[in-house]
Amino acid sequence: MTVTVGIQMDPIDAIDITGDSTFALSLEAQARGYGLFYYTPGDLGMRDSRVFAHGHALTLRREVGNHFDIGPRETRDLADLDAVLLRQDPPFDMGYITTTHLLERVHPQTLVVNDPCWVRNYPEKILVTEFTDLTPPTLITRNLDDIRAFGKEHGGLILKPLYGNGGAGVFKLDADLKNLTSLYEMFVERMPEPFIAQAFLPDVAAGDKRVILVDGEPVGAINRVPAAGETRSNMHVGGRPEKVALTARDREICEAIGPLLREKGQIFVGIDVIGDYLTEINVTSPTGIQELDRFDGINVAGMVWDAIEGRL
Repeated sequence: MTVTVGIQMDPIDAIDITGDSTFALSLEAQARGYGLFYYTPGDLGMRDSRVFAHGHALTLRREVGNHFDIGPRETRDLADLDAVLLRQDPPFDMGYITTTHLLERVHPQTLVVNDPCWVRNYPEKILVTEFTDLTPPTLITRNLDDIRAFGKEHGGLILKPLYGNGGAGVFKLDADLKNLTSLYEMFVERMPEPFIAQAFLPDVAAGDKRVILVDGEPVGAINRVPAAGETRSNMHVGGRPEKVALTARDREICEAIGPLLREKGQIFVGIDVIGDYLTEINVTSPTGIQELDRFDGINVAGMVWDAIEGRL
């Protein structure tokens, strides 16, 4: 089929093509003969009811340092595209939220992946609260006394920004909650929204598993092991990816959340599992495609495009 795909992403010249999931998705689209139109979120706009983007025709190759060519800058009406990949990284701020409002004007006539309405309504750290039987004890608040009481109850805690990503701003506090007040003051100064606290899970020392779901079904997993001296296992902060199999508990979690993801048009999702607990459901810009391909030979990008084609 002839398909033209818009790719809304961060600047393409700065990506790591050995690990970037957007690159893998786009390369798979190109291999299927799709036309690619690349633009950044700042080039998305709307005049009257017409949603448009200033961008470039895009050609990709798997060649480090020489991975793309772009055509002349042009403006396209997103209604003329078949699909758009919503793939810029968080922070999940008002800029990000605004792009979901604009993309919602063309979806589903132009299929936006993931569905922008539910990307906006289901931030990663809030969606999990619909599944409290699967998650560790969790508190969302901006109140210091609440955080302190929660930490005392659970012998310490993990404190992190509600809309953060990539492990940025994640802190572990032990049972004495030393430096909680100063950390709280820093959070209050920098962030207007509440924060999230979770009971610390010692199993994180063995890794934080990223399970990838396509159209609500688990297709594989990678384990992310924290670097020495780190609590965070995100690859952005030095976590090491390892080959790992899906467990019965992983499948139980996916069975519980999969129908909702499928219903809300969340085609490509990455969940985080520590031990037996679901900690995040990543719908904005999940990663892990290339690692899963290297470890298990699973072409997740192909599966994503199969699901998209089924909707087109």
